[in-house]
Amino acid sequence: MNKKPKKTNSKNLQINTGILVLENKRIFKGIGIGYQGEATGEVCFNTSLTGYQEIISDPSYAGQIINFTFPHIGNVGTNKEDYESDKIWTKGVVFNSEITSPSNYRSFLHLDAWLKKNKIVGITGLDTRSLTNFIRDKGAPNGTIAYSNTGKFNISKLTNSTIKWSGLKNLDLAEKVTTQKNYIWKGLKTWKKEIGYKKNTNNSFHVVAIDYGIKKNILRYFSDFNCKVTVVSCTTSAEKILALKPNGIFLSNGPGDPAATGRYAIKIIKDLIKKNLPIFGICLGHQILALTLGGKTKKMKLGHRGANHPVKNLIYDNVEITSQNHGFEVIKENLPKNIEITHKSLFDNSIEGIRLKNKPVFSVQYHPESNPGPQDSVYLFQEFINNMKKNAKKKRS
Repeated sequence: MNKKPKKTNSKNLQINTGILVLENKRIFKGIGIGYQGEATGEVCFNTSLTGYQEIISDPSYAGQIINFTFPHIGNVGTNKEDYESDKIWTKGVVFNSEITSPSNYRSFLHLDAWLKKNKIVGITGLDTRSLTNFIRDKGAPNGTIAYSNTGKFNISKLTNSTIKWSGLKNLDLAEKVTTQKNYIWKGLKTWKKEIGYKKNTNNSFHVVAIDYGIKKNILRYFSDFNCKVTVVSCTTSAEKILALKPNGIFLSNGPGDPAATGRYAIKIIKDLIKKNLPIFGICLGHQILALTLGGKTKKMKLGHRGANHPVKNLIYDNVEITSQNHGFEVIKENLPKNIEITHKSLFDNSIEGIRLKNKPVFSVQYHPESNPGPQDSVYLFQEFINNMKKNAKKKRS
């Protein structure tokens, strides 16, 4: 005797409480997590296997919705130490798998609760591979992410929000995320197991860091190398920076279009270069330095975001595995002759590092502070320290 099919209980059907609407009107559905609301930004993907808390709290993700390609995000919870910024600027997050209960001795809060606390809209249970393939083929699109526990969405409104948003090109976000008040870094070094963040008490050099969206782990590495760091707003004049009597200048990472930031940053950096001070730039700082020296930048189709990017060091003739997060790049065309290309990407041959031939000035596109990511490139901090040492000797002689 044939069994009668069971009736489906509509109450047991899972409601799609999360949605992502792209500018071409393509829709991805899933389960909403984090903050109930909606947010519009550029949709990108990150290929890192670890370090989601550091990634989400990186100010360089301002104006962006992060699609994580690694499926298991959230399984170690969140902690009180791995913040890269006091304020979270990321617009939204997309995960493949449901967040499991956290299992890590450092965890103090479930990722879902942490997202709610920081007002970040999220979706889980979405086909992240399909979304990643779309971005790979079509480029990073604008999108609106939304979470409602009712599962009811005004698709027309979400689509209009996406289409109306201008995007990251020509958008200055550095001025938005920069510190509102100059401060001296508290001197904490990089985290070590069973020790945590130990304080640096030996200030051999004074670095002034121009904050375009600086990550805390960069500041921690300067503490590792016995530097006192004064962090200043991105619009602080060269005159005020020089009045602090720095041994070197650091140009930080940050979000947005470097050309838009350059309207005020270029003059400041030009004035600092004239003083022959050692200068070291990372990410957005690298791009702004190139603009200052007469180079040009452009928006990339995909960008580089992940902790597994191979970079060729053209000076030492070796390969570094690097951590990256950028959607703009310095272009080779019309690059001034006094600039030497020091690093290039082995994914697409894009410029990953430059230096000035006649001054102690250099920068890289990737993140040598390695949070998250490999530590192949920490030596760059030592090179900056060496430049400050040489410069100090010149002044004494």
